[in-house]
Amino acid sequence: MSLIEGFNVPMEFSSTSGSCNLVLKCTADIIGQCPAALAVPGGCNGPCPIFKTDEYCCNSGSCGPTDYSRYFKDRCPDPYSYPKDDTATKACAGGTNYKVVFCP
Repeated sequence: MSLIEGFNVPMEFSSTSGSCNLVLKCTADIIGQCPAALAVPGGCNGPCPIFKTDEYCCNSGSCGPTDYSRYFKDRCPDPYSYPKDDTATKACAGGTNYKVVFCP
């Protein structure tokens, strides 16, 4: 799950196989609290599509969290919030089944 490009629909992503207990979700009111610079009708863009700079897009391969990525991470800690966000890496074994719920 990723917020790098932005957010428009709350969702929950969970494993349904007994061997892996993984639940990722983002149900915060991101659109209602979206920073003005990122706000678009019906959503909240990520900073890369708006500003198109290395700081936000990480084109050089060397970047860290920004105020905007922290905005997303503070509200939804599970998804990726910037390109090198290794805190969001989660996985189950191959063959795991998943359930995706929009607007949980």
